[in-house]
Amino acid sequence: MRALPALALGALFLCGAVDITRAAEDKPVRELDPVHVNAMRNPDVRKYKVILAGMDAFERHHALAPAADRLRFRLSTGKKDESPDPLAARLVGDDGFKLPIAIDASGRFEVPRSEAAADAKSELELNRKRRLYRTEPEIRTPGLPVNQRRLGDLRLECKVTIAMAKEEIPTFWVMTVNTLLLRTDWCGFFGDQDDFRWEGTSRKANFPFRAERKLAGAILVEGNRSAQLEVKEESFQVPIGNATWSDDAVVELTYAAAADAPTGTAGETPRTAP
Repeated sequence: MRALPALALGALFLCGAVDITRAAEDKPVRELDPVHVNAMRNPDVRKYKVILAGMDAFERHHALAPAADRLRFRLSTGKKDESPDPLAARLVGDDGFKLPIAIDASGRFEVPRSEAAADAKSELELNRKRRLYRTEPEIRTPGLPVNQRRLGDLRLECKVTIAMAKEEIPTFWVMTVNTLLLRTDWCGFFGDQDDFRWEGTSRKANFPFRAERKLAGAILVEGNRSAQLEVKEESFQVPIGNATWSDDAVVELTYAAAADAPTGTAGETPRTAP
């Protein structure tokens, strides 16, 4: 029984709670012909039904971030992009279905709802090699500084991320994780101080989010209360399942200096929110 925590957390990481790495089998990918996207072998692919699952989750849980009027996706990479061509994307499906998707200069884009795209079993393809870029949901309440993230926005991002992950992995794994966590709301697992503790374990699981730059620190703030969060490189860990923090709490990010940005975890003994 003591192995169950590791199995559960391992399943969460595999299915995408930390990083939506496709668990589906790699299949041969057709070469793209030009439609505002330059042809390239092995393009990055995301099934449209997976994106739709994220869009549905955004609508179901929109109350977490009522001022955020849209779900956008952000492309990020930790690798060097050596392509001379600008980033481009499109939906491609059966019977020749094609729909270009506009990507702005910051690597952000929106995906439209399209019955035709769904019927064609479309996939979102980038004009880059597979796994060069991550496709991540991004939800931001307007008016906040770029170094601040509202907790409700992050909670909604988690809902979208998990919904997409559940659509990608086999039903068996979804049911397995549900059973091990004793819940279907996987986001609530991260930081829930009232939940059970497995024998021999310390429950300090927090949900990781990525910033656009290397971080020196992150603090969760609400009123006169604050808590230091763990950071590593561009990632910051948030106790999104901790109900003692409201959706209006804010994570304040401190970016590392551009030249000698520190690596690893900020501080010697970082603590997570209680």
